[in-house]
Amino acid sequence: MTITRIDCGPRMSQAVVHNGIAYLAGQVGAPGEDATAQTKAILAKIDDLLLRAGTDKTNLLTAQVWVADIARDFAPMNEVWDAWVAEGHAPARWTGEALLATPDHRVEIIVTAAV
Repeated sequence: MTITRIDCGPRMSQAVVHNGIAYLAGQVGAPGEDATAQTKAILAKIDDLLLRAGTDKTNLLTAQVWVADIARDFAPMNEVWDAWVAEGHAPARWTGEALLATPDHRVEIIVTAAV
């Protein structure tokens, strides 16, 4: 059995690859930025982690999106998401409102992808 851990720390890895699936940890942007800026930063991190795992966004399987305030953050997050997701390769996705790591975080995104 082969398990590859990317940016493995004492508590968690940023990504784990096993049996042809890349599982990414929840990614967040810089605290205090708005939902647009945080989403752009998050998606750039996801692109980098997927590349390091041997895949890319055309192979996304699922995405979990958490926003701090659905009324305020959903539309700006979606605008950035829609421009980023590869046409014809949208993953199964769900979005919910949640308390995030700090009050200054607006968006957190977790994805899985085929490798």
